[in-house]
Formats: sequence, C-alpha cells, structure tokens
Amino acid sequence: MGKPTLAVLVTVVFSVVGVVGDYFLKLASGREHPFRTGWFYLGFALYASTAFGWVFVMRHLKLAAIGVLYSVSIVLLLTAVGVVLFEESLNYYELTGIVLAVASLVLLMRFA
Repeated sequence: MGKPTLAVLVTVVFSVVGVVGDYFLKLASGREHPFRTGWFYLGFALYASTAFGWVFVMRHLKLAAIGVLYSVSIVLLLTAVGVVLFEESLNYYELTGIVLAVASLVLLMRFA
C-alpha cells in the first residue's frame, strides 16, 4: 500500500473517530450542563487524538484533497448517525447535497 493510499485510509479512519466524537458531543448537548459531562470530555479527547494522524496525512496529500475527502466522509457518516441513532429525517434538498458532495469527491480524486 502506497503512502497516498494509506493517507486516504487514515483520513477516513479519523473521520470515523471525529464522528464518534460528535456523537458524544451531541449526547452532552442534551444535558443541563453539557460542559460538565463525561460525554463532553470524551468527545473532546477523541477530537484531540486526531491531530497526530492529520500531521501524517498532510505530508502525503494536497490540502484541497484532504478537505474534500474529510468533508464528504464527515457528511456521510454524520448523516448516517443522525438518521439511524437520532431518528432524524432527510429532505430532498439534503439528499441532493449529499449526492453533490460525493460527486465532488469523485471529481477531485479523478483529477488530483
């Protein structure tokens, strides 16, 4: 596996870690004192832990490629968490936005 391929994989893995952190932050936000909950500190720690991986990724991929890959990964993963775990619904415009986000990733990776 080449370093750019590994960097893409690391980006997706850290997107998953970020979404897990978002999940805990969402749980904390529902409490009366969200910044005093274990959920907040766990979410914060997960976000902070990704800094090490980003340094590796940034050595091997263009920042624009990282931005799109990370953004699309986050959009897809957070959408899944919202729909499955928090029973949120999506409208036509949101679904169209998700399709366009995926299309942007395909175009960027095709021509990068």
